[in-house]
Amino acid sequence: MQAVERSSLPPESKWNATALFPTPEAWETAFQELQTDLSNIAVYHGTLNTANGIATWLEYAQVQEVKLNKLMVYALMDYSVDTGVVEAAARFDKLRSIAASYTAATAFAPTEILANAPEVRATWLDNELKDYAHAFDELSRKEPFLRSGEIEELLGSLGGVFGSSNSAHSVLANTDLTFELAKDSEGNTFEITQGTIRKLLGSTDRSLRKSAYENYANAHLDFKNTMATMLATGIKQNVFKMRIKNYDNSLEAALAPSHIPSSVFHNLIDTFKENLPTWHRYWEIRKKALKLDTLTPYDTFAPLCKKHPEISYEQSIEWLGEALAPLGDEYCSVMKQGALEGGWVDRYPNKGKRMGAFSAGRKGTLPYIMMSYTDDVFGMSTLAHELGHSMHSHFSCKTQPPIYARYTLFAAEVASNFNQAMLRAHLFDKIDEADFQIALIEEAMANFYRYFFVMPTLARFELEIHEQVERGEALSANSLIDLMSGLFAEGYGNVMTFDKDKVGITWAQFHTHLYSNFYVYTYATGISGAHSLANRILTGGAEAKEDYLTFLNAGGAHYPIDALKSAGVDLESPQAVKDTFEILKGHIDRLESLIS
Repeated sequence: MQAVERSSLPPESKWNATALFPTPEAWETAFQELQTDLSNIAVYHGTLNTANGIATWLEYAQVQEVKLNKLMVYALMDYSVDTGVVEAAARFDKLRSIAASYTAATAFAPTEILANAPEVRATWLDNELKDYAHAFDELSRKEPFLRSGEIEELLGSLGGVFGSSNSAHSVLANTDLTFELAKDSEGNTFEITQGTIRKLLGSTDRSLRKSAYENYANAHLDFKNTMATMLATGIKQNVFKMRIKNYDNSLEAALAPSHIPSSVFHNLIDTFKENLPTWHRYWEIRKKALKLDTLTPYDTFAPLCKKHPEISYEQSIEWLGEALAPLGDEYCSVMKQGALEGGWVDRYPNKGKRMGAFSAGRKGTLPYIMMSYTDDVFGMSTLAHELGHSMHSHFSCKTQPPIYARYTLFAAEVASNFNQAMLRAHLFDKIDEADFQIALIEEAMANFYRYFFVMPTLARFELEIHEQVERGEALSANSLIDLMSGLFAEGYGNVMTFDKDKVGITWAQFHTHLYSNFYVYTYATGISGAHSLANRILTGGAEAKEDYLTFLNAGGAHYPIDALKSAGVDLESPQAVKDTFEILKGHIDRLESLIS
C-alpha cells in the first residue's frame, strides 16, 4: 500500500487541465491580463449613480469574475493534486494575491450603489435593473454592516494576507508533515499519506489500524504548537473582521450574509446533544460486532462484514446512474459523461496529493473533482458526494448568469449528501446479500460519523474558540486539545476508550474546514436536508423531482433557506435534523439485526 508517483497514473484518470488552459504559460498570460483589467477598474468609480452606469459596471464585473474563476480553479486543482510541485504552489500563492486584489478593486461598488436613495433604487429595480433584484436585496441587507469604500477596499486587500495561516497549515499538513510507517501484526510496513490514512484505518488488522491512527495523530501532535498558532491566527482574523463590520458576534458575521438565522446553527447543536445517546448505542453495537472488550477510536472504521465488496470506479458510476434515474436523463447522462470521459475527476491517490476531496466548479469552468478513489463502498460514497456538488455546479452555472451562478456553502452540502442518500436507498433494495448490506451500513455509518458526529462536534468547538477570542482569551495547543477531547468524550460516552491527546488533536487534522469560518455545521444541516429531499423524491412523483431540479438550477438567485423551502425542506425548523436522527437509528437497527 505504497503511495505512487503522479506520473505513473494513466492520463484518463486525471482532471482535464487543458479545458481551462492549454499550458501553465497560458495561465500566466491570463493572470497578467486580469491584473491589467483590475488596474482599469478605477474608471468606474463615481459612475454608479445611474441605472445605466450600474448595469455597465455589473456586466464588466461579471466578465472579470469568470476570468478569475478560471485562474482560481486551475491553480487550486493543479496545486491540490501534487502539493510538492514548486511551480504549482507558486501559482496557487499568486492566485490568492490576485483574488485579494479583485476583492479590493471591486469593494467600492456596494457603497456607491447604496449612496443612491432607496426610492430611486426601487424605481431602477422595477425597470432597467430588474434582473438584479435579488442582488440588490442582498446588498440592502448588508448595508448596516458595510463600511466606507476606503475601509472596504482595505479589508478586501487583506484577503491574501489573511489566507496565510490556512495556506501555511495546508503546506505543513500536506507536504512537510512526515508520518512514521504503520506496521501490521506481522511486522509489514505501510506508508501513511493523507490519501491512504482512511484505507489504513479500515484495515481488518487491528494492529495496523492502531499503528496508523497513532502515527497519524503523533505527527500532528509533534507540531501542535505551530498548528495552534496558525488556527488561533485564523480565528483572530475572523473576530477582527466581525468587529470591523459591526456584527454582534462571529457566528452572526458568518451566517448573516447568506441570510441564515443563528437559530439554524443552535437548533442543530441542541438537537445533536439531545441525540447523543443514539451514538452511544451505536458504539455498543459496533463493539459487539467486532467482538472487542474495549472499543477505541481506531476501531471506528474497522470492517464489520466478512468480505468487503470491491467496487470499481466504473461500477460506482453505473450504480449512481441507476440510483439517480428519478431525476431524469439529462442529469444522469451529463454526470456519467463528465465522470467517465469529460475529465471532471482526478480519481486516484498519489504522493503529494492533498487530503480529502472537493468539487471546484465555477462559472466558466468544468465542475472538477479532486479525490483519492478506493475500490470499495467508501470510494463509491465519496465519488457520489462530490458528483452531487459538481452536478449542482453544472446546473447552476448553466442556468444562472455569473452574479448568481455560485450557491452558498449552506446549500452545497444538501446536493452532495442527496446523491449518497439516493445511492444507499437504491443499493439496499438492489442487493440483499448480508455482507453487502453490512458494508453499505458501514459506509452509511462512516458518513454519518463524519457529517453527523464529527462535524457537529467541530461546530461546537469552532463556536467556543471564537467566543473565547471574542472575550479576549488566549488559544493554545493544550487548551484546544482539552476542549476537543472533552467534546468527543461526550459523544463517545462510556463506551469508547481513548487517549486524550490523540483525540484532542483532531482539530489540527481539519484545517480545510476550520479556516472556512463556520462551515462545518453545514455538513450536518446538509445531510438533514438531503435525506428529507431524497425521501420526498423516493415517495413522491414528478413534482418532487422538478422541485429538486429547480433548487439545483437556482444557484445563488435565492437565499438558500428559501430555495430549500421551495424544494420541500425547512431547515429553520429542527425537524429535518430530528428526522435524520431517525434514519440514523434505522441504520443502527438494521445493523443490529444483521449481526445478531
